[in-house]
Amino acid sequence: MPFSRNSLLILFAFFLPSLSQAAEPIQPLGKVETVKTGFAFTEGPSWSVSGNLYFSDIPNATIHVVKPNGTVGVFTNDSKHTNGTLVDSKNRLLACQMDGQVVAYNTDNKKITILADSYDGKRFNAPNDLVIDADGGIYFTDPLFRAPNPLPQGIQAVYYISTSGKVTRVTDHIAAPNGIALSPDGKRLYVAPSHQAEMLVFDVLSAGNLGEERTFCTLTQPEGKNGTGGDGMVLDVEGNLYFTTHLGVEIFSPNGEKRGLVQFPEQPANVTFAGEDRKTMYVTARTGLYRVEMPISGLKPN
Repeated sequence: MPFSRNSLLILFAFFLPSLSQAAEPIQPLGKVETVKTGFAFTEGPSWSVSGNLYFSDIPNATIHVVKPNGTVGVFTNDSKHTNGTLVDSKNRLLACQMDGQVVAYNTDNKKITILADSYDGKRFNAPNDLVIDADGGIYFTDPLFRAPNPLPQGIQAVYYISTSGKVTRVTDHIAAPNGIALSPDGKRLYVAPSHQAEMLVFDVLSAGNLGEERTFCTLTQPEGKNGTGGDGMVLDVEGNLYFTTHLGVEIFSPNGEKRGLVQFPEQPANVTFAGEDRKTMYVTARTGLYRVEMPISGLKPN
């Protein structure tokens, strides 16, 4: 039976608010501020509920810490070229050491626990970035950056470390898998490859068990270029994704719709949310660390 004109108007009025909301851009609430510059190559920002902001300087093998009073100091100057970091619910600082392993630092005494250093009897290529699931397991990417040649693992992929310490390879080959994140409900795993414009998503069937790879969104490309990919990523509490790209931090809705672009003085490498309300977005960008206030709170890590 065909809809009447009145019925169609009612349907349109019902869906109009959601359509308007989906199209609304996500924009900063203020100007981008410089926290500090003068580093070699910054990466891996992560925030602790204690108020500390950690980030890495890869070439200098250093992890820095920004204290609640704003001072920037050194957490360790022997980071084994740490890239991505993440502070877990136990206040441990998890780190992807590009020299071949994933570790956890006790943030009080800086004692290191090795979580994983090999798969199938071979060292990892160069662990890059990581995310924790609700079970306490860790997904991490293992691309080619700073890796030995030939690659120790033979392929570039994503791995999972269970709470028991078992390591499994959860994807097939991905060209330069870099940033990684989970949806708020933990049912989707996002991966940002650096050598293609298409960002990936996998259904999480169970802990460490993924469905088929598919394209989640396509990044906006710099003028005159194509095939440039993403680096780091983070989610907010509404499930929007924030990818660091050649152009800045590009924001997408949970449905893969473009929501905005935040530009910085340098090309960003990674991003996180900090502060009691998690609305301060910190970005590591080449030689500097930057921050800007955003309207939506960042998703709290497990």
